[in-house]
Formats: sequence, structure tokens, C-alpha cells
Amino acid sequence: MDPLVVADPTAITPGLDILSLLVLHGPNLNLLGVREVGIYGSLSLEQIDQALHQQAHSLKAKLEILQSNHEGVLIDAIHRARQQHQGILINPGAYTHTSIALRDAIAGVGLPTVEVHLSNIHRREAFRQHSYIAAVAIGQISGFGAQSYLLGLQALIQHLRLQAS
Repeated sequence: MDPLVVADPTAITPGLDILSLLVLHGPNLNLLGVREVGIYGSLSLEQIDQALHQQAHSLKAKLEILQSNHEGVLIDAIHRARQQHQGILINPGAYTHTSIALRDAIAGVGLPTVEVHLSNIHRREAFRQHSYIAAVAIGQISGFGAQSYLLGLQALIQHLRLQAS
């Protein structure tokens, strides 16, 4: 089983406002735990989401989590996020390498966004090594399996807290 290490909640300063964040999972991530386990790990998307909720709670944040295999659904969620959330954590899946529309949606809403990937996309096939999202994200974390999500969440929350201070 892939271990997930949740941040220590005692590291968070008391009295901070609750942040609201959008977490997006792109195409085929609903198949985690069964699809190419050697590359993507054995944890299911539900297990990753549970760990994200636990981590967010300990870091004084709430999450809206959405997985879709449809580009337009992801874009609509990004557009809505402008009114509801302070930041976005996204694993665009294969749309990383193909979707200018997803990139433009992220750029258009102007919310701090962290891109995450389970595998190290820079050590994969050549077509997977380019990300349209990276240029509009504040950072990219890849190659740490499911832990990439938790590291990305920590980084996004820290960025937003520092920005607010």
C-alpha cells in the first residue's frame, strides 16, 4: 500500500481563517488503484480524497473535490472557483499535455494554482513531458505518488497564508 503522510496539525498557527480550495482530478483518475498500479500506485481516488480532507482540516482549509473525464466540466468548475475559493489544486491527468483551454481557464480566473502528478512526468514518454498548465501555476509537484497531492496542498495553503500576511 502507498503510505500517505499527513502534515502535523500542531504546526498551524491558531486563529487563522479557514481557506476554501478547489481540488480537481482530471481524466482516468477515477481508475486509480486499478489502472497501471506500477506507475500510479495502489491507492484509490477515494483514499487520496480522504487524506486530502484530513490534511485540509488540520491546516484550516475546506475542500471542494471534483473528478471528471470531461474537459468542459473541469473548465466550468475553474470558472466557478473564482467566486467560491482562494486557490486550486489540480491533477489535470492527460489534459496536462493537451489542453490549452484548461490552461486558459486557470489563467483567466487568476487563482493561485498548484499542479500535481502522481508520476514524474519529466521521466515519462516525451509527449508527457510538456505541461500547458505549468506556465500558469505557482508550482508543480510530481513523482511522489499520492503524496504529491498532500505536498501540493501544503504548498498551496502556505502560499495563500504568506500572501495574506
